[in-house]
Amino acid sequence: MRRFWALLYKDILLLIRDLAGLAMMFLMPLALVVLMTYLQDSTFNSITEHKIPLLLLDEDRDSLGISIGQSVEASHIFSVDTMLKEEPLTALSLEREVAKGHYQIGIFIPRNTTEKIRLGIRKSVLGTFGSDTDTVPIRMDSISIFVDPTTKNSFKATIISSIREYAARLQADFVLREVSVEVNRIVPVPIGKIEMPKELVGIKERYARLDEGRLMPNSVQHNVSAWSMFAVFFIVISLSGNIIKERDDGSFTRLMTMPCPYWLYLQAKMVAYLMVCLSQLFLMFLMGVYVLPLLGLPALEMGHSVAALVLMSFSASLAAIGYGIAIGKMATSNQQAAVFGSISVVIMAAVGGVWIPVFVMPEIMQTISRVSPLNWGVSGFYDIFVRDGDWHSVLPECAALLSFAVLCVTTAIVYDRRR
Repeated sequence: MRRFWALLYKDILLLIRDLAGLAMMFLMPLALVVLMTYLQDSTFNSITEHKIPLLLLDEDRDSLGISIGQSVEASHIFSVDTMLKEEPLTALSLEREVAKGHYQIGIFIPRNTTEKIRLGIRKSVLGTFGSDTDTVPIRMDSISIFVDPTTKNSFKATIISSIREYAARLQADFVLREVSVEVNRIVPVPIGKIEMPKELVGIKERYARLDEGRLMPNSVQHNVSAWSMFAVFFIVISLSGNIIKERDDGSFTRLMTMPCPYWLYLQAKMVAYLMVCLSQLFLMFLMGVYVLPLLGLPALEMGHSVAALVLMSFSASLAAIGYGIAIGKMATSNQQAAVFGSISVVIMAAVGGVWIPVFVMPEIMQTISRVSPLNWGVSGFYDIFVRDGDWHSVLPECAALLSFAVLCVTTAIVYDRRR
């Protein structure tokens, strides 16, 4: 046991003396969590909090035009202007303002639109009751919607869909009101006003969850999970560098000539870096719970299963340690280990959904992401933070991470013995 403590003391000294490496392992992930979470949260909020500039020209000035203006204002999605400062608002100037990018949406309602709709409804009702009506069709002027040419197609489709929804609802109310008026003119017994419920089919939107205690996801839960895995795996640079340094300066050879078994050497190094990884995760979680709310971000909800969190933290740490040992044993120089370790971790992070969420990737990339250890770790932490899972729910991810750690350590031992 004394040999183990001596080896552990040696590895801790190596860590402490590398202040730049410690700073990189602890400060860089914390800065990334704050930056990426803040940026992502701002992006999400911009969709709901920042109103879309809209220019409205209502030349109708009757029921339909007024109703459209009121509905657009009441939606709280658009910031509506009805005039310009420099020149009078016309259909041409409205289109020009949208084309210049001063407004993202422009709506033009032609003159007498409401009156033409009334005439059309009156003809339809009279024709239904068999009255003689003028067969000359009424020419209807369309409501024009102008869209900024630089607007993305997906965003444009969302905006147009919202406006069409308002227009359809107003049109239905308007038609029923006019039908009531025309029918009361024809039938001897007056009828009441025809009204339809606002929502015949109710739609409730919420995140899928297994029980009422499930947590709602937010940007903090997503980013803390992702960047915690990135931080843990970034220790491969320091770990592989220390292994190569001991090999080059002869420390490893001297240790092996002493009564020090190889497994004890690896065990001490794994325990030393396990403390580093767990400290990283602990600091990341503390930042999510206490620091990020000070910046106006949501607080990290850590779920209700301490066992699941501990099991996931140990599994992710051991996977990163095993990968660092494999690189340290197989690399021929410190520069080679640093370059390969950093690039490989960045690639696994990108593929595993740290940089870009997996669900927005192409189908082939979603399949490839399943082989990334960082994806297993991120999925496991999602199970805890987002889905409020227990230790049973993280067993598949933990098993995959531990298997990866065993594979890496076994590969390192076999390669070292053959060399």
